[in-house]
Amino acid sequence: MRSIGRILRGAAAVFALPGMVLGSNPAHAQDEFPFGFLMTLDAARMPGSKRIPSLEIGDNGEVSLELWCDGGRGQFSIAGNTIIFVPGAMENRTCPPDRAQADSDLLAALSNAATWRREGDFVTLLGGKPLRFQINSN
Repeated sequence: MRSIGRILRGAAAVFALPGMVLGSNPAHAQDEFPFGFLMTLDAARMPGSKRIPSLEIGDNGEVSLELWCDGGRGQFSIAGNTIIFVPGAMENRTCPPDRAQADSDLLAALSNAATWRREGDFVTLLGGKPLRFQINSN
């Protein structure tokens, strides 16, 4: 015959288990680089433009870039919190001088990024100039 204490302990474990499983959120999920997501630069629009730069990063680090004016491709390599960006072929669209300069500056900042960190839905690339991107998760 089972003791009442033993039965109560078993019942408590049965009721606690779903709460632990449903309430658990792997800590590493927030620390992982968001491969497979579109990220938008956390910046205001340039005057006269509706565009804000974005990166769409594939599962293998391939990236499709839309800058202030131009667009193109590149590749990210991630190891821990270290990041390397290698730009690829860029389209040469007709751009006003201020946007062309902003594109050059942004590509240089991406190329100079050495580390990254994630805070919720934001990823910051750290190098000469920090770049903060919001993960478009919807």
